[in-house]
Amino acid sequence: MIAVIQRVSESTVKIDGQTKGQIGTGLMVLLGIEEADGNEDIEWLSKKIVNLRIFPDENGVMNRSILEVSGDILLISQFTLHASTKKGNRPSYIKAAKPDIAVPIYEKFISYLEKELGKPIQTGEFGADMKVALVNDGPVTIIMDSKNKV
Repeated sequence: MIAVIQRVSESTVKIDGQTKGQIGTGLMVLLGIEEADGNEDIEWLSKKIVNLRIFPDENGVMNRSILEVSGDILLISQFTLHASTKKGNRPSYIKAAKPDIAVPIYEKFISYLEKELGKPIQTGEFGADMKVALVNDGPVTIIMDSKNKV
């Protein structure tokens, strides 16, 4: 499971011109799921995301988590995070989980993230053509892979 986590001052996702999800201060998370992902990946990554100390404290030092700043999360599924570009110029997405496997994992990840955050999160729509806008605050962008925990 790969996540690209961006600290934002605002972020929005639209589908067919309609706003599906929108947040102010918080994290916009792009999530890529592979077939080997399971409960351990979901639990580890959701806990890591909500406890990342990437928000500034009173001295401007990144020392606070999203929990401490009462921020929100916008989660977007993105299979292209598992693109392999080793051969040729057309990316291969063979590592990305197919929808029948990925959707239940994505939905479970949403539940775990909401539990860890203590409130509902905003999401896009799995498999939809989405338009995502954000104002990256900092900029701060962190890439995490649940297969590289150690």
